[in-house]
Amino acid sequence: MISSVGNYNIYPYGYENRLSPCYNQGLPPQENTSKTLVTAISLQFIAVALQKASEWCGKNLMKGKEFTSAENVKRIANQMIAKNKLNVRTDFIDFNNINNYPISMRRSLEAVAKGQNAFYSNDIKLAVAPKSRPSLILHELGHAINSSKGKLLRFLQKSRGWAPAVPTVLLLLNDSTKRVDGKKNFIERNAGLIGFSAFLPTIAEEGLASLRGIKAAKRVLGKNINISALKRNYFFALMTYVIAGISLGIAAKQNIVLSKRT
Repeated sequence: MISSVGNYNIYPYGYENRLSPCYNQGLPPQENTSKTLVTAISLQFIAVALQKASEWCGKNLMKGKEFTSAENVKRIANQMIAKNKLNVRTDFIDFNNINNYPISMRRSLEAVAKGQNAFYSNDIKLAVAPKSRPSLILHELGHAINSSKGKLLRFLQKSRGWAPAVPTVLLLLNDSTKRVDGKKNFIERNAGLIGFSAFLPTIAEEGLASLRGIKAAKRVLGKNINISALKRNYFFALMTYVIAGISLGIAAKQNIVLSKRT
């Protein structure tokens, strides 16, 4: 659920719906129509399976136990802010304090209050997490640190904005680079891999944000925490992004399959 405040979210619910390759372009009359149809249907089954897998990861993330107390999480968060000299405000959201925010933000914050989301907005320098799941704030502060570490990491953060357009771009490029001999060109052969690769910067940045949170927790609390619980939760969070990347590759591949001409 990407909100209107430009957030970087842990739960990519909605990515699957946007990336699932459900394109109604029709199949052209051709000798290998049956093969093309089978391929398209197979890709669609994979897309549905990926969406179910992402939902499963999300449910397991929400079932995960907090690795320490809310007070300890706040200590860690404050240390992350101080150590990295961040100009970031943090808040833990429930339905008691959601009205403290502008109406334009409340739709995004409702998901946070329900325990379904957390985000960091670089535009307004705000990191929020559910009051019921405070440990998610460490991941969001990891995004804030990434944003302060130079152009490369900021590029990784911003790449998620254009990644969903890759299937359409590949389709246009493929139409303009078809081989006259009818053989597959580079895009036709590698559309799936290219689509997934376009999402790799997002996966890498998400993973780094989680690693920063885990490292800070160890530094502040030492051995007095169940760090495996935090790692487990962040693993399931990262897997939803990996699945979203695979879904993008499937979308790119099916776009090419459904537009294939002989």
